[in-house]
Amino acid sequence: MDPNDKLPISEDRQALRERLIRERLDLPGRLELADLVQGVLRVWLVGRKEKRIAAYWPIKGEFDPLPALYRWSEVDPERRIGLPVVDREQGRLRFHVWYPGCPMEEDATGITKPKDTEAFEPELLLLPCLGYGPGGIRMGYGGGFMLRTIAQIQPRPQAVGVGFSHGFQPTLTAQPNDVRLDAMLTEMGVVWENPRA
Repeated sequence: MDPNDKLPISEDRQALRERLIRERLDLPGRLELADLVQGVLRVWLVGRKEKRIAAYWPIKGEFDPLPALYRWSEVDPERRIGLPVVDREQGRLRFHVWYPGCPMEEDATGITKPKDTEAFEPELLLLPCLGYGPGGIRMGYGGGFMLRTIAQIQPRPQAVGVGFSHGFQPTLTAQPNDVRLDAMLTEMGVVWENPRA
């Protein structure tokens, strides 16, 4: 199989995840593409009314949304940025305030998280997308944390995917652990956005 071919929907999702991680890590010009996504995200955030946005600490070549979010937060002292902390008892993520220089520590999985900062429920979630497909389908790492987390936050936060366009999978179909996105942003711009987003 040509490595540039997309896996058909009948192929194993774990194999697709592994391939997309490899492709993302080896993506030619990934740093330049990340700069383009930063620009897209900064412009998109200008019109947002939310005061509490949660994101993620980037791993495995993921796009880093924190510089754009920090610029967004500088405009209004009431704006909060959150990073996830695993709540194993409830099988979901909690979001704790992050700011440059805040105390950080690694969680049990080796992912960096804020240490002893205030928790909050976000109005908008920026989600890393390993893959994405038509109609707002997002493919993450398969743990189901985002699905359970979003289901427990009331009112439901906007779910916005950010990533690189190489992850577009036109034949991707929704699985039980998939989160439906309200918008998707890549280096190509706002790929699509639901009217409610």
